[in-house]
Amino acid sequence: MKQLKIKDNQYRAKEDFFEVKAVINRVADKTLAQLEHEGVFVFPEGVADAEDLAKDQMIIQSYNDSYVSGNVMGFLGVEDERIVIESRFSKGENDYFFQYLLEKVLDFPNFINFETNVNQDDKLFNLLLFLFPRYLRQATRKGLFKTYIRKNYNDGNVRGTINVAEHIRKNTPFIGNISYSQREYSYDNYLIELIRHTIEYIKGKNYGRMLLNSVKDEVKLITEATPNYKAGDRRKIIEANRKNVVRHAYYHEYRALQLLCILILKNEQHQYGNGARKVYGILFDGAWLWEEYVNSLIGEIFYHPMNKAGSGAQRLFSGNYGLIYPDFISKSESNRVIADAKYKPIDNIGNKDYLQVLAYMFRFDAKKGFFLYPESGDIQDLLLSLNKGTTYENNVVARDDIAVIKHGLKIPFDASDYAEFSENMKAEEERFMTIFS
Repeated sequence: MKQLKIKDNQYRAKEDFFEVKAVINRVADKTLAQLEHEGVFVFPEGVADAEDLAKDQMIIQSYNDSYVSGNVMGFLGVEDERIVIESRFSKGENDYFFQYLLEKVLDFPNFINFETNVNQDDKLFNLLLFLFPRYLRQATRKGLFKTYIRKNYNDGNVRGTINVAEHIRKNTPFIGNISYSQREYSYDNYLIELIRHTIEYIKGKNYGRMLLNSVKDEVKLITEATPNYKAGDRRKIIEANRKNVVRHAYYHEYRALQLLCILILKNEQHQYGNGARKVYGILFDGAWLWEEYVNSLIGEIFYHPMNKAGSGAQRLFSGNYGLIYPDFISKSESNRVIADAKYKPIDNIGNKDYLQVLAYMFRFDAKKGFFLYPESGDIQDLLLSLNKGTTYENNVVARDDIAVIKHGLKIPFDASDYAEFSENMKAEEERFMTIFS
């Protein structure tokens, strides 16, 4: 396996990618939406609609003699070549910050092992397994997936199309039965069977039952809906799902779950991709993880509109014009504050970001705004007071009533293990929150 490790928001010389040129040729200058369409598993689904990952933003983008990575963490591969994108706060073989975000945001169980003795394939596979309960829960909220399937029968109650060849084979000499098939609208279909096979596969892991315990009601629902489950049908079920991708918009959660189940079950054959030269992998939207993590810290004092979930939408103008989703709007009506979570480095928070947060502040009559970002170096808030006046009249001065503050959360960098990292993060979180008290 040829592998190159890079970090998010990092410039690397193009010559560094020579050993993984098959991967870089397939993924460079492509968006998350494009890679998702090619079969890469992207979390959360529908990232093309996110503000922080615009449709034209590249995952790894060409820039003169370098490639620059974005706000994405995960794995990308083609055949035996792989690019691993770690958080920029990783140290050595361990990416404790990424692990911490997954634990806090996705409620990943604490028996995940990202330590050095776990190889990259196991890390990749663990991420797939631990996402399964979340995707199962989201899909079954829509109810069980139901579709038409063709079922074969051999009895005396003919209700469909007679299968002549099967009839001759099974019913010679004739004893009163007829072989036939008919289309039925059923819960026990190719997709629900795929989910059942995935459940049984996870149960076979030493931590499988612990992992599924959080979705035991959903597991029971799937089990009861698949009385015809046979372990030996796994390969046939996988192929049926690859040929019958869920297309209906109403069941888009099942489409994501279907892809996840296929990836999990194909791992059994040590095959993440679906053919030669096909790109494969898992990508996590670091900007989304950071925003949801910040929400876990300040959610009690801020509203949190969510564009991915379509909840908390606001409008700039009357008449239902100008759809906006500010990251955070304080719950205090008398002293309104706007906060914007930015995963990117402080120096990359620039003009477009300023214009956006000022527009939100103007819309909600807020005198103060925040950019909330992660930082590994020395933390010192940067106060940006809004100017008034013009250079034409030589009367530009700073206002004392409207300001934007860049407020960072320091990410520990010298922890010897994950337990120590977690304790250090809790201390930094307390310091981070003092500005809102």
